[in-house]
Amino acid sequence: MSLYKKLFKQTAIYGLATVIPRLLSFVLNPLYVYYLPNKSQMGEVSIIFSYLIFFNVILSYGMETTFFRFYNNGANKKSVISTAMISLLSSTTLFLFITLFLKDNIANWTGFKVDYIVYAILILALDAFVIIPFSKLRAENRPMKYAFIKIMSVAINLLLNIFFLVVLPKLESSSSLMNSIYIADFQIGYIFISNLIASLFTLLILLPIYFKLNWQFDVTLWKKMIRYGSPILIAGIAFAINEHFDKILLEWKGTSLSDIGAYSACYKIGMFMVLFRTAYTLGIEPFFFSHAKNENAPQTYAEITKYFVIFGSFISLGIIVFADILKLAIVPNPIYWDAMIIVPLIVIANFFLGIYTNLSVWYKLIDKTKIGAYISIVGAIVTLLLNFFLIPVLGYVGSAIATIFAYGIMMLISYFLGQKKYPIPYDKKRISLYLGLSIVLGGLSFYVPIFRSTYIFGILSLLIFSYFVYRNEKQLFLTIIKRN
Repeated sequence: MSLYKKLFKQTAIYGLATVIPRLLSFVLNPLYVYYLPNKSQMGEVSIIFSYLIFFNVILSYGMETTFFRFYNNGANKKSVISTAMISLLSSTTLFLFITLFLKDNIANWTGFKVDYIVYAILILALDAFVIIPFSKLRAENRPMKYAFIKIMSVAINLLLNIFFLVVLPKLESSSSLMNSIYIADFQIGYIFISNLIASLFTLLILLPIYFKLNWQFDVTLWKKMIRYGSPILIAGIAFAINEHFDKILLEWKGTSLSDIGAYSACYKIGMFMVLFRTAYTLGIEPFFFSHAKNENAPQTYAEITKYFVIFGSFISLGIIVFADILKLAIVPNPIYWDAMIIVPLIVIANFFLGIYTNLSVWYKLIDKTKIGAYISIVGAIVTLLLNFFLIPVLGYVGSAIATIFAYGIMMLISYFLGQKKYPIPYDKKRISLYLGLSIVLGGLSFYVPIFRSTYIFGILSLLIFSYFVYRNEKQLFLTIIKRN
């Protein structure tokens, strides 16, 4: 069990650096609900952030995963670090100059204010500059520093949002300094200024890594890294389409900013599943690579996937059962609750994505990342097509349905292809049972009014699921208890 203990420990440490910032960021959702004048501004903020995430993927062009692959694959580690950092530094600087020069054109095309465009460009550049420094910390097993910087950055962002949106308007007339800082009806601008300052703080903390760089650029190595990372870039773009492009598509298809705002606010409840998925991914990716040469690696991957499904099924069921309690904290304004219908769909969709992350290990280990790109492209096509046809009929519910179908199809394709290229002995029967049972119980508890009106059925569902898992995995649990 030492391998699993190491995995769980690694996941817990990096999960701390991810989950705590995400939990802090959850405070921003009710903050925006209260202090943005209307739902349409919430929609505008959500759309701009969707663009940020989309272009963040482009600016990284798969270099983070590529870095881990080459760093752990016997290559000269110093050369991998310097080549990756110089590559991202050069491309990001070029992006910065071009987009700032074209900022007015971008503003005219998107319909957003020029100020917002400039803030977004600067945030993108600063975040790209720290991709490899953060990866270096992870590769060198320095989780505490990694966690500290991540948490401090989000805390600064949160505190600045509170200051600008809550405190500053009340102090505006108290002094000339406050009056000079305060700008009326500039809430969206303040949100992006807060993000910009937090990103700048992160870069300043990690800047010493640049000073220690040997500044040697290995062209041959870089070409290999680009070839390896290019399919990851395509996959990343496809993922960005699947996960965040829905807000942009809703706007393109004529959905009101108010509806997009409600959709985005309630979407946040489904992000509790993302916390589990993201923390797990941060720990599992280095683990998969470092144990790829072990003889029992396929069996290990199969068991880890089953454990992920067990915990993920319980978490997703719990989120769905208690969604109406969670909304009181995450979306406290009732005018947004008309979009609550999408919460179970988003939770299950993100669970499917987490399972896909487990299943996708095979093409990364055999250096066939282009297959992952193809699978992601299929998912993106499904997302775009279903959004195109469903949004005019179902509105944002159509976007949620498109997301769950896209991730579900990607999950199935990865499984069937993986079994041909890199067979892994998954416990298909139990995995399917756990997944199916959690989905059925969650759907009944949320969409059947008589069950949703009380929590009796929901709590019973959690107990039934827990007993079902215990009955099937009793021997494993007893073994773990005895070893502890």
